[in-house]
Order: sequence, then C-alpha cells, then structure tokens
Amino acid sequence: MKYSNITSENTEFVLLSFEGPDCYSMAGGLGVRMQNLSGTLAETGFTTHLFYIGDPLLPPEEKLENGRLILHRWSQWISRYHPGGVYAGEEGKLADFTRSIPGFIVENVIKPAIDRGRMVAVLGEEWQTAETMCLISDILHNERLREKVILFWNANNTFSFHRVDWGRLNSAVTITTISRYMKHIMERMGLNPLVIPNGIPDFLFRKPDEQTISHLRTVLNTDILLCKVARWDPDKRWIEVVEAVARLKELGLKTILLARGGKEPYGDEVINRALASGLTVKEAHAVPGEPDGYIKSLAAAMPADVIDIRFQLSLDALAVLYRAADAVLANSGHEPFGIVGLEAMAAGGIVFTGSTGEDYSIPMVNSFMIETSDPMEIVSYLTYIHSYPRQIRRMRSSARLTARYFTWEAAVQNLLRKLESQGRIQGVLNNNFATPISELIPAGLIIADKGGGSLEEKGSLAKLPYNRCLA
Repeated sequence: MKYSNITSENTEFVLLSFEGPDCYSMAGGLGVRMQNLSGTLAETGFTTHLFYIGDPLLPPEEKLENGRLILHRWSQWISRYHPGGVYAGEEGKLADFTRSIPGFIVENVIKPAIDRGRMVAVLGEEWQTAETMCLISDILHNERLREKVILFWNANNTFSFHRVDWGRLNSAVTITTISRYMKHIMERMGLNPLVIPNGIPDFLFRKPDEQTISHLRTVLNTDILLCKVARWDPDKRWIEVVEAVARLKELGLKTILLARGGKEPYGDEVINRALASGLTVKEAHAVPGEPDGYIKSLAAAMPADVIDIRFQLSLDALAVLYRAADAVLANSGHEPFGIVGLEAMAAGGIVFTGSTGEDYSIPMVNSFMIETSDPMEIVSYLTYIHSYPRQIRRMRSSARLTARYFTWEAAVQNLLRKLESQGRIQGVLNNNFATPISELIPAGLIIADKGGGSLEEKGSLAKLPYNRCLA
C-alpha cells in the first residue's frame, strides 16, 4: 500500500552524525542540531534512531521519549582510548563508523520497518557520513529495497568538502543544505541541493527577566553595550568588532564589548589587537553556585572596554545578554546559517548579521546587515540605534516574530514536505496530496494569525526532550 503523506504512523527516521547530545559528542553547532532535530521528530511522534559517536561511559543504546527516540552510541570501543571528545582519534572512528553502520542499519532498522509496512527516511550529516550513506544505498540496491527508502545527506558547512566523492554521493542520495548561501556555493560545484533551514527550540522565546536586564545595564554603566558569542576565528570578523569599539571610544562613547569566544588560538590575536588599539581588556571568570553569578563576574571585571568571558553561559544568561545589549554582533564573513543571530532575535535582541547564510535577516526591519569589513559600518549603525529608539523597539518586536518562522517545529515540517516530494519521485508515495494547508504553513505564521493576546502569550515553550550538555 502506498501512502499519500509521511506521518508518524507510516514512517521511521534514521539520523547519522559524528556529533550528538552527549557532552562527549557535543563539539559545536552540529551536536546542537542533532539534539534538536532528533528530539523534535520524536516529540512529533516519529520513531527516530540517532547514530553518533557517543560517550564511551554511557549505555550503547538508550531509549527516550517513551521509546520513540533511540540513541545508538557508536564506536565506543575506540572512544575509550580517546577521552578528549568526539573528534579525538577521528580517523579511527571514521573508519569504524563507515565499515560497521551501513549493514547494521539495513538489517536492524530498515528491513524490520519495511516488513511492518513502514517507510524509512535516512538522514546523514556532514562529510563524515557521506561514504556511509553511499554504502547504505549500495546495500539497498543489492537487496532490491532502494526505492522504498528515502536517503538525504545534509551539508551544514564546507568543512572537508575535498574529502567527499561528490559524483558517487550525488548519484546515491538527495543532497540538502541549510541556506541559499550554501546552495549557491554547492551549485558552483555542479550540485543542486535542496534547502532545509535549521531551527531554534521554542523555549528560547521566553522573555528574559526585565529586572535582571536592568540590573546588568546598571552594573556595567555604559553608553553602548555590545555582545559577541562566536568561535575565535577570522571568519567571525572579531578584528572589525574590536576596531569598532576603539573608534567608539575615540568618539567619547563609553562602550563595553562582552566577548565569549572558544578555546581557539586565534583568540590571542584578537585580544592583542584590542590592547594595541588602546582598549582595556579584562577576563571574567565564573562565580559558582549563584543564578546571577555571571553578572557578578562581569561586574568584577570592571572597568574594561572588552570583557573576555572565560566560562560557559547558560541559555537563560545568554538571553539576558542578548536582550540587554544595544547590539549582538553576529557579523561573520562566512556563515552557513547563523544560529546565534536567530537565538538573539528570539530574545528580542538587535542583531548585526553578516550577509552570507543568514536568510532570516531583513536589513532595517528585524536586524542590521554588515556587508563590508569596514568597522565604521558598525559604528554608523550603532549611532543610528541611539538616534531612533522607536524604530529600534519595532525592530526588536519584528525580530522575535521572524524567529518564530525558524523554530525546529517549522524546520521539521519543511523537512517532511521535501521528503514527501522525493518519496513521490521514487514512487514510495502516491501523488494524492492529503496534507491540510495548516500543516504546510510555518508554525510562527499560524501563531501570529490566531489573534487574541500578545506573541509572548502564544505558542509552546516546551523544553527539549533531553539535554545532556549545554555550552
């Protein structure tokens, strides 16, 4: 029997990724993506298998969400020799992942699902899973099951593109990516990927506490408060931000940059440039055991022009910083999508994005778009912010509304529609379109059109179904 649509009653998901929800496996945005994507699929009712390089000290298999989410921690026997994290001993893990996963998935997940009359969608993430996806396709062809399984492979970035056999991958699976910017990069390589945007979880729309925001602004006592959260990397355009702070200081505007980088060595270059530009730089270290410890830490680092935050910030703390800042600087020169910008917009922050993969950015409506490497562009927009407070209030409201279009619930609906299209091409779905129009509209639009009450009073504030490691 052919189905008209993909539903939780007729379809199971298999997700493949090096990164996952364990602290051991959470190295960056990919781990967050897999946690949210798998969790949202399971919350929606889909049986979802997530295969990843898991913590060697946790169970090899774990069931969550009433059994709908099955975590498969792979290559644990190798990870025991590499306690440093998911990418320690990467080549050995890659070889084991590629060798052992395809046959296991076909025999233990795909065939049993097909025997029960269900479809299977397999989604691979990033270059490490490319050959694994090709091998799954090969096995399915040999078993004469290929047309019954939908295979998608997703590019979140351009990392290690040179290691992918694009001809083989393109003939084996449907290639996807996360923004029009990434699509254009890949089109120049002779590919034509589908675009399925990333998302953010609903709970990020909780409004930060206004008293906490006011307290932070009072403690820092500055004319302009800036915030930047990004890896220490030249692509993130840290130098331009530091130079903009120096220009503002020259203009007599007291400015503080709250800088949260990573562990990358490029951070030393950024700090040295700040010092050379005449800025005072102080480090802020964690104050443990107190909910507002991060504010006390920032206060202890005063006076300073740049506060180098040397500890992890909770999502609630980040939301306060994003909302309290005059601008959140997500001004990357190369950004495949830009999750930080969306997170800040959800909190009601004013975001300065770059002009690459940030498809959600509408300049002067919900954000400012930085299009050059000239620090004076940043300075001019900050001057505008102080000159037109009413327009900025409208932009903050527009930013929150825009972010509603990019929740994980909306992203999953987008994914399902793309999978259905491919399913009809393969013949695993029939061509009767039975999906109600309400399910084709992003969740944010439905919320906005319901009427009666403010945006903040509507929509789910559900937390993630599982959350093992917050950066």
